[in-house]
Amino acid sequence: MSQRPFWNEPAASVLEKVGSSEAGLSAAETGARLKRFGPNEPTPPRRFEALRELGGFLLNPLVLILLVASAVSAAFGQVVSSLIIVCMVLLSVGLNDAPALRSADVGISVDTAVDVARDAADIILLEKRLDVLHDGVVEGRRSFGNIMKYVLMGTSSNFGNMLSMAAASLFLPFLPMLPLQILLNNFLYDLSQVPIPSDRVDATYTLKPKRWNVGFIRRYMLVIGPLSSVYDFLTFAVMLGVFHADERLFRTGWFVESLATQTLVIFVIRTAGRPWQSRPGAGLALGVCVCAAAGAIIPFTPLAPWLGFTPLPPVFFAILVLMVVTYFGLVEVVKCWFYRRYPA
Repeated sequence: MSQRPFWNEPAASVLEKVGSSEAGLSAAETGARLKRFGPNEPTPPRRFEALRELGGFLLNPLVLILLVASAVSAAFGQVVSSLIIVCMVLLSVGLNDAPALRSADVGISVDTAVDVARDAADIILLEKRLDVLHDGVVEGRRSFGNIMKYVLMGTSSNFGNMLSMAAASLFLPFLPMLPLQILLNNFLYDLSQVPIPSDRVDATYTLKPKRWNVGFIRRYMLVIGPLSSVYDFLTFAVMLGVFHADERLFRTGWFVESLATQTLVIFVIRTAGRPWQSRPGAGLALGVCVCAAAGAIIPFTPLAPWLGFTPLPPVFFAILVLMVVTYFGLVEVVKCWFYRRYPA
């Protein structure tokens, strides 16, 4: 039989095991244990630790996206934009706090402990029970899970959009989407993701602790991201080959398709299991659907001429529904393979 977790044991039993009491360690006992075990010191840094940290930072998917964006901007003559992005990356190196986080220790004490114990503690329990630690751990894992949803969504979606934008710029005689339209697309997308912190997390996800794994995020971005580009290219083919679109109609069609696919796909990406078995939070479901619908409605409003949009033909929305459904199916199949190949 497995041993019962310490947070489910009576407080008196746990205190007896660690040789303490409800009042905490006395000053004499604290001094004796300090002499016996020594202070809690972080592990000495390895050789070339700074270079290791820099290399790991530059392999971060978000940094890679910025570097690719800088290269694309420079290739198209936008030198100022390229330099601004490079400066953003260089400044973020100085703000990177990974070394401090990795060397951190956590000490726990109670509010009735001696001064030296409370001063050395990172967490002071105001209640004489350990259930709060368990609740905090579960809530922390739930928060981490929701953070990962946004990171995986953001990196894969932005990577796919960058591929589509770069490829479209090579053969189109006009910009595939205007800067104002890109900003509106990103605003609606980010607005739809605001309720993610309140989203439900699968119970299986909180059973074991998770670690921040940049390699996992990078692989996810490189595998899932290009899938959205495939459907962007299909949209380009439909707009040019079926509707013989001019600049306005082309940009409107891609705007609506891009926003619909990158927002609604959160229902698939938010869980490692089957999406129909993991119900999303009401706030997230409402926010995503409202923003996707807003993107489809905007071209029919008085704002459309000012934003560079034009009404889309009804047949386009029938094609869009088909594309969204097949896109979800493709992402689900690839996602299941990915989690079997690279367990989180």
